[in-house]
Amino acid sequence: MTRVKRGTTANKRRKKIIKMAKGFKWGRKAKYKAAKDALRHAWTYAFRDRKRKKRDFRQLWNIKINAASRERDLTYSQFINRLKKAKIEIDRKILAQLAEKQPEIFSKIIERVK
Repeated sequence: MTRVKRGTTANKRRKKIIKMAKGFKWGRKAKYKAAKDALRHAWTYAFRDRKRKKRDFRQLWNIKINAASRERDLTYSQFINRLKKAKIEIDRKILAQLAEKQPEIFSKIIERVK
């Protein structure tokens, strides 16, 4: 029987982890154990913040809509309530973009719901 050296698979696995840690600072980009630990944390934060991003953007849109609607004498909650009663279905992302980039269209929407 021929001799089989078994380091190949383990080396591949370690090299893959080191490659993923590219760009990390200090020993975390070169030492396997440190890289593995750093990646475990990074993946946790990445998972958490993919969920968090949705929350943050919705919050930002609400702030933009509130600021624009208050300039036209309506609070955010009154504006959203009147939108629903008028059966105007525009999501907050689009409303925020209109309020920021095209205030004349946003003003027309406000006049429609008043």
